[in-house]
Amino acid sequence: MPFIQDWIHRAEEGGGTRYLKYALIIFAFVAMILSYNYRGFKNMSNLESMDAAQLARNISEHKGYKTQFVRPFSTYLLQKAAVEKYGPLPVGNLEDRAQLHAMHPDISNPPVYPLALAGLMKVVPFKYSVSSPKSIWNRAGAFWMYEPDFAISVFNQFLFFIGVVLVFFIARRLFDSAVAWTSAAVFFGTDLFWRFSISGLSTMLLIVIFLVLVLGLILLEQAARDGKWKESSLLALAATVGVCVGIGTLTRYSFGILMLPILLFFILFLPQRRVIFSLATIAAFAVVLAPWVFRNYRLSHTAFGTAQYAIYETVAPFTEHRLSRSLKPDFSQVHYNQIWFKFLGNFRSEVAEDLPRIGGNWVSAFFLAGLLISFKHPGLNRLRFFLLFSLFAFLVAQALFRTQLAEDSPIINSENLLVILAPLIIIFGVSLFYTLLDQVSFPIPQLRSLAIGGFCAILCLPMILTFVSPRVNTIAYPPYYPPIIQKISSWMKPDELMMSDIPAAIAWYGDRQCMWLPLNAQDDFFQVNDYLKQVHAVYLTPQTMDGRFLTQWVRAGEHSWGSFILESMVKKELPPNFPLRKSPSGFLPEQLFLTDRDRWSEAAIQ
Repeated sequence: MPFIQDWIHRAEEGGGTRYLKYALIIFAFVAMILSYNYRGFKNMSNLESMDAAQLARNISEHKGYKTQFVRPFSTYLLQKAAVEKYGPLPVGNLEDRAQLHAMHPDISNPPVYPLALAGLMKVVPFKYSVSSPKSIWNRAGAFWMYEPDFAISVFNQFLFFIGVVLVFFIARRLFDSAVAWTSAAVFFGTDLFWRFSISGLSTMLLIVIFLVLVLGLILLEQAARDGKWKESSLLALAATVGVCVGIGTLTRYSFGILMLPILLFFILFLPQRRVIFSLATIAAFAVVLAPWVFRNYRLSHTAFGTAQYAIYETVAPFTEHRLSRSLKPDFSQVHYNQIWFKFLGNFRSEVAEDLPRIGGNWVSAFFLAGLLISFKHPGLNRLRFFLLFSLFAFLVAQALFRTQLAEDSPIINSENLLVILAPLIIIFGVSLFYTLLDQVSFPIPQLRSLAIGGFCAILCLPMILTFVSPRVNTIAYPPYYPPIIQKISSWMKPDELMMSDIPAAIAWYGDRQCMWLPLNAQDDFFQVNDYLKQVHAVYLTPQTMDGRFLTQWVRAGEHSWGSFILESMVKKELPPNFPLRKSPSGFLPEQLFLTDRDRWSEAAIQ
């Protein structure tokens, strides 16, 4: 076995140690993925995750950037744009200006993350139907995991691994290998990032984009200070930063606010080239963003579709998800002082609650304490100022554009912008730890290693406890249960419209067109059914059936879905003019499925 002997000799002499170390790191990461997913994986429970996934499937199947999840507000914007462009419809003309009779164009989501998932779906064969009872995705013959949800989480964990590598290289470039290894270990062992990785959200992709952007700023600042690079190379680097911001904005619109800290960074710290760097960055940013903005404007006469109105959400009368569910929202009811109060309330909450836990663990305390210490290296001080500028910008954006999504899931949501900055905060926090550690004289070197290990263990304690805690229930019910969703969706034809309180889940798990429940069960329902597209089924889950009796049912109005449920449950009869009157057994009291005919018997015969 001369090959094996030669390999062992190189490893003993030190030449193969590096490769062995990298192999062990990759092995540890794979083992962590398997272990964490076994202990902590949960099927998608976030509306935006399912929305992005169903968009990705439509793209991968060459259906275009079209959605099965229809927001009533989206139909309003499309119709309003058509009226502005072509004028009002003549009486009796039922032209499909809401674009519901074919697949509905999506004007709510930026495109990068769905496109990335679509690429994954092209490379990896996805099996969308719920697996057979004997599959590894079931336990004891019962549904356990949804295979595509798991595949998407593994994809995000791969992005997480790329983020760990980027954290290592950034920390080593800024400080030394000790800070780099510790920062990468703390980032890798922070439970918050693992929770985001299995959520199906675009956060891990955004973290990677942000770290690449930071690396570009570091290189640009150092090159401009040293004066060794050609002017064309510096401009290309500045343009690359703009491209990163553009791609990040097309992943999550609020990411675009980073242009302000970047321009401020150029103005304050690169004064000799601030104009040309700023112009190059803005131009690259605009080139990336312009085609998508043009597409949205052509469809809806808005730059960012429904997301452009996030500032009105959670403000009366658009509390909860009422704006997205509105067919004809009246923005004149919102006063500017309400938006100001929304901003102040959210900003106060962020400073009091979100800021102290920004790094996902206690390392943020080291970062905040480190602000009192100045670095000798000017590049470090400048990058830290950029981080503070970005932190303030994200706090403002997060407070101003907060929606009900952040209320439904306070930490794991797409509106959590602060978590994007966490890797850089970890690096600066770890650097302060080593600064303090260097002041301590240890009697034996092993105690220093023990202190570093204890530091990492304390910061990663939530992650460690995951492996000794009871296994998480993978099923996100209530209200999401993929087997039931696929069952009722199989009763519907692909071109038929449903209404539900979980439309994103119907679109993702059931692959059927589904509109979010409009605000009431009379005027709004019939507005859709009679003038936009016939509604063939309504599916209500514990999301509505288990709603708050007073605020969501009684005070919601005479024709609310709550009063509709009360009348149906108490009087044992549906409103006389409601067209969907057939319901299968076995759904009540947790769920209610109403349709126009006995579809389940037809399916059984077929």
